[in-house]
Amino acid sequence: MEDTKSKLGLSVIVLIFALLMLFPFVLMVLTSLKTMGDIMAPQFIFFPETWVWHNYVEAMSRGKWGTYFFNSVFVTVITVIVSLLLNSIAGYSFGRLNFRGRDVLFLISLIGLMIPPQVTMIPVFLILKHIPLAGGNDLFGQGGLGWINSYMGLIAPYVAGSFGVFLFRQFYLGFPKELDDAAKIDGLTRVQTFLYIYVPVSKPIFATLVALKATQSWNEYTWPLIVTNTDEMKTVQLALTMFRDETQVQWNLLMSATTLIILPLLILFLFTQKYFVEGIVTSGIKG
Repeated sequence: MEDTKSKLGLSVIVLIFALLMLFPFVLMVLTSLKTMGDIMAPQFIFFPETWVWHNYVEAMSRGKWGTYFFNSVFVTVITVIVSLLLNSIAGYSFGRLNFRGRDVLFLISLIGLMIPPQVTMIPVFLILKHIPLAGGNDLFGQGGLGWINSYMGLIAPYVAGSFGVFLFRQFYLGFPKELDDAAKIDGLTRVQTFLYIYVPVSKPIFATLVALKATQSWNEYTWPLIVTNTDEMKTVQLALTMFRDETQVQWNLLMSATTLIILPLLILFLFTQKYFVEGIVTSGIKG
């Protein structure tokens, strides 16, 4: 009886928190279907008096949304792919290989988790601006824009991350040393051991990093604002500013565009949520 009451109480608490988290999304969708009159009414109107589906059409007719979505998708996909490659290799190296300075290098990589990204934005911007032989620069990185206002400028700062390395390392530490010895006896090289033994069992960690990196790259606003200066390089987050000017915000169109923008992330999370939770739990208890 006590167990039943405890489970019921826990279920009620979880339901309350779920509703609280879901409420902003519901309000966003409902706002996207309202007229500006409903939104600016003196009394709050929860459900639209008139359901204006045309808001979505009008929102997408503003600007070059095909270009904005392509830029965001391209940057996100490349960032995720390169991140998976670099972080998995680094995590395997720190977790399974023995070499001089391994632990020191790993501790240095973890320092990245302690530094706010706002601190490094300007230094990273200057580094990208002075990339040699890129964007009109000479051999010494002078005379041009480097990787500023380019896909490389949007992708490069996010392809490597300490958290991804940490996830893979913690996961790989949980395997016995005998596994590597058996692979060596079977004639597998280090690369083959990584590809044929460790990668196939790392699906939860890969899915976790896909969800985290895709969300980070897709939702990024400040860095694209700094590193791009033409309409052709805008991402979807920057495009949302077109619904705001000095005098007003077109909330119905803004919420319509925002609803469409978050759909890819929602779909991605629905496909990866099982592995996402498993990856976080598994990497947290290993090692």
